[in-house]
Amino acid sequence: MNGKQAGLVVGAAGVLAGVVGLGVLALPAGAGPAPVLPQVSAEQLVQSVLTTKTVPALAGTVSATNNLGLPAVPALGGQASKFLTDGTTKAQVWTDGKGKGRVSLPGATSEETMVFDGTTLWDWTSQNNTVHKSTDTPEQKAHPDKPGSGEMATDPAAAAKQIIALIDKDSTVKVDGTATVAGRPAYELVLAPKPTEKTLLREVRIAIDSETKIPLQLSVLANGNAQPVAQIGFSTLQIAPQDPALFTFTPPAGANVVTGEDKKVADKAPDQLKNAAKPQIVGSGWDTVLVEKLPAGTLGGDRSATTKGGENFDPSKLLGQLGKRVSGPWGSGYEISTAVGTALVLDDGRIAVGAVPEQALITALASVK
Repeated sequence: MNGKQAGLVVGAAGVLAGVVGLGVLALPAGAGPAPVLPQVSAEQLVQSVLTTKTVPALAGTVSATNNLGLPAVPALGGQASKFLTDGTTKAQVWTDGKGKGRVSLPGATSEETMVFDGTTLWDWTSQNNTVHKSTDTPEQKAHPDKPGSGEMATDPAAAAKQIIALIDKDSTVKVDGTATVAGRPAYELVLAPKPTEKTLLREVRIAIDSETKIPLQLSVLANGNAQPVAQIGFSTLQIAPQDPALFTFTPPAGANVVTGEDKKVADKAPDQLKNAAKPQIVGSGWDTVLVEKLPAGTLGGDRSATTKGGENFDPSKLLGQLGKRVSGPWGSGYEISTAVGTALVLDDGRIAVGAVPEQALITALASVK
C-alpha cells in the first residue's frame, strides 16, 4: 500500500485523523475515592500540557477500547485494523526520557515491535519476519523528543497536546475534580465546545498527573453517548529509569530487512500522485475539517497494492465496507459515519474529514478550490 493510500484508509476509517488525532482508546480512570490534591487552575493545567517538552523515563501499558462503531477492517491487516475496530487492544511502551522509545503490540498470533534508538526507527512484524528500517524521518527531525514515527504515537501526552492546541480557543475549560489513573493521582481537566461550535463531540477530559503534570489519559465524549467514544491512556505506569538495552534493536535471525521503504514507494509513485495538492484545513477548533484532493482514479480498484502484512488492497472495496454510497450536487462517493465524526470520500479524489455532521463537510468542500 503506498503512502497516499495508507493515509486515506487511516483517515477515512479513523475519521479524526488530522482533526482530533485519535485512533486508540483506553480504560477509564480508576474507581475508589478521589485523591485530595492542592487546588490548581484550568489555565495552569493547560499550560503544563502545552509546555511539556519531554515525557520522563517510564514503562507502562496503554490499554485501548474503541467505541467508534466501525466494522472490522481485515484488509488493513496487522495492528492497524485492531486500533480502528471496536474492542480492546493493549500496547506496552517504554521511553528513556531523552527521545528514545519502544512499543510492543502483541496480537493473538503475531507481534509487532517498534524501537526508536535515537536515529533509526525499527519496525519488526513477526507474522512475516520483516523489519522496516527508517533513518532520520521528517517526524523525527520535527519532534526529536518524540520516539519514532506517527505509528509510535501511543502516547497520551502527545495526544493531549495535539487536542488542546487545536480546540483550546474554542472551548470552555475547567478543572472537574481529581481521579486515579494507573495508580497515580491526577487532576481532571475538561474542555467543552462553545455554543457556537457545530461539532458532534460533547467534551474532552484529560487526566493530568499531579506530580509530573504529564497527561495520563484522554477521553472524548460525543453527544448522545454516556460513555467515552474515544479514550487513550495508561492502565499501568512506572515512572523510573529504564534499561538502555530496551532502546537498541538487532533484527532477528533470517529477518527480511527493508531500508528506506517510504522513499522507494515515493520514487515509484506516478508523477500526478507525487504532485497532489497538500491537505487544507477549513474552519477551526471543534469544527475543523481536513480537506484533501487526490488525483482522479486514485480510489479505483488498485488490486496490485498490498499492506505491510502482504494482503491485497482494494481502496474502493474497503470504502464500501466502512461506509455507504452517497451522491448529491457536490458529487458522489462514500460517507463514513462514526460516533465521533464523519468522512466524505468522493470518486473525484476529494476527501473531507471532521468531527462534524455531513453538511459541514459539504460546506468545507465547496470552499476549497
